[in-house]
Amino acid sequence: MALITELRAKQATLVAEARERLDQIGAATDTARAAELEVQHDAAMAEYDKLEARIEREEKLVGLEKRAEELRGKQRPISRDGTASGEGEGDALDYRQVFHKFIARGGDPSELTGEERAVLRAGAAPKDAEKRIQTAGTTTAGGYTVPVELANVIIETMKAWGPMYDEDICTVMTTASGNQINLPTVDDTSVPAVKHTEGTALTDDGGSDAVFGQKRLDAYMYDTEFVRFSHELAQDSIFNMENLLGGLLGKRLGRIANNELTVGDGTGDPNGIVTASSLGKTAAAVAAVTYDEIIDLVHSVDPAYRQSPRVRFMFNDLTLGALRKLKDGEGRYIWTMGDVQNGVPGNILGYRYRINQAMANLATGNKTMLFGDFGAYFVRKVGSPVIGVLRERFWPDLGIAGLIRFDGELGDTAAVKHLIQA
Repeated sequence: MALITELRAKQATLVAEARERLDQIGAATDTARAAELEVQHDAAMAEYDKLEARIEREEKLVGLEKRAEELRGKQRPISRDGTASGEGEGDALDYRQVFHKFIARGGDPSELTGEERAVLRAGAAPKDAEKRIQTAGTTTAGGYTVPVELANVIIETMKAWGPMYDEDICTVMTTASGNQINLPTVDDTSVPAVKHTEGTALTDDGGSDAVFGQKRLDAYMYDTEFVRFSHELAQDSIFNMENLLGGLLGKRLGRIANNELTVGDGTGDPNGIVTASSLGKTAAAVAAVTYDEIIDLVHSVDPAYRQSPRVRFMFNDLTLGALRKLKDGEGRYIWTMGDVQNGVPGNILGYRYRINQAMANLATGNKTMLFGDFGAYFVRKVGSPVIGVLRERFWPDLGIAGLIRFDGELGDTAAVKHLIQA
């Protein structure tokens, strides 16, 4: 934690230096000097972003280490008689060694002793976790193929690569099966109550009836394709392979999930939040945005949504770079770095933001910025990411692949608005 505090202090210094550079640019500043100062500003903010990424990694690592420590406390070694043993007993079987033997023998549990199978059962995922992993030709081996640590790495990596898959951003619905889910909707905001005249009957012409609609969530499947690795590498570097393959498969799944939940067209794939959002503001320029246009985008969203704890901006990193240089009419920057010492995130006009690299750059006709209540966007996940290990097909090498099923839909199009370039 001391390192994180130190890094945030460095961020504060970089922001002060970057703003000092921009403040030196005035009407009397010559073009060459202004360009030099902008380059210095961009370099400082690039370093700020690197520190931010490092801070996020450090924070996630602290969380993973804490979970690993809790897991070690729960999973005691298994002795050769199949019972949990205390520390210091030299005859205890090691879970990872047994797991490696299981892979090396083609994923056939009959190749293991009864004591070794007991070790695998004790080290596998909790009983309430969904197990959908299979080895080729061995349907009973699914629960043994991937250590718990690998699954944790995949989940964390997907969050880092895809904000739209993060339960802190959107409303997540996790189901055990992929059956269609219908979400009823109703928009009663334009139907008023009327003044009543004494002694007259109430109107009953159906004009004030509530009109209901329906949104639908399916379950689309995506895969990573197979990643092959050698038998020798499986034997010699099993610990490193867990980290490597967990990160690789997590990034692949994270990229496709984030991309589809952002810009999917809703035909045979999720209805991405950019596609589903409604128009809030059209910018005057083809490759720039002004402070006034951002204010208009904010106020295009009804105040009822702006009070949500999940209200925020969303855009890509290049757009953030442009916004960091914008000032209001009194010369104050609209981007605020927040309180780095207390971990308060940066904001724009008092609202938080998230970077989403699947969103378009500032260019003609692109939807470059979102604002609204992201809690109105529903992400449907079917179980957890699935990992499969296949040996016979690639013998003597091994192959590993990942699958994921999900869908997304914006429940209320009034909740999230977009800004589109001219």
